[in-house]
Amino acid sequence: MTQVPRQSSRFLVMSASLREGSLNHKMATLAVAAIQAQGGVAEQVSLRDYDSPSFDADVEASEGLPPGADRFRQRLEANDAFVVASPEYNSSMPGVLKNLIDWVSRHRPQPFNEKYGLLLSASPSMVGGNRGLWALRIPFEHLGARIYPDMFSLAQAHQAFDNDGRIADANLQERFDTNIANFMDQVEAATHYPCVKRAWFEYLGERPDAETDRAEVRG
Repeated sequence: MTQVPRQSSRFLVMSASLREGSLNHKMATLAVAAIQAQGGVAEQVSLRDYDSPSFDADVEASEGLPPGADRFRQRLEANDAFVVASPEYNSSMPGVLKNLIDWVSRHRPQPFNEKYGLLLSASPSMVGGNRGLWALRIPFEHLGARIYPDMFSLAQAHQAFDNDGRIADANLQERFDTNIANFMDQVEAATHYPCVKRAWFEYLGERPDAETDRAEVRG
């Protein structure tokens, strides 16, 4: 059977931890390597580069998006898909990450809509930060992002990486690489064969009203 060459896609890969030497920074770096090995283009960034003040509607009205949030919005729009490696804080997502999502979502057109995403986590815990990823899916999917069903959570991550930054367990490393490759297949298909969706609504069943209606129609 003839192998069809993969169409190149661009991926924004972000570590959602502010800490130097973060386990999730290692996960993001591992994702970049896997994407590049599969013929994709990966741009790795850190949440620290886009840290923004707490969301304030008055600030938005007078000044617009803060510089950090606007820079992230630009990087998001410049890529076909995104990958987030996020720690788990109190069984949820980091507050700084949610704050960035809130700010970026205020841009028009809303940039998360129909953007494909993959969620990863690494934690010393036995569940690998997975509870935080379930919480993180909610705002992304609410905003219309197409979050890949198979999230990858690395348990006991403080002792899971080898000296080269790869997962020491060969079977887990293979599973990680396969998950990345499968996500890339989905992004490639979506990029070249877009879905029939033509509009995003904040709440499909809500009665349209000038004060509350948030709807965007694709060109």
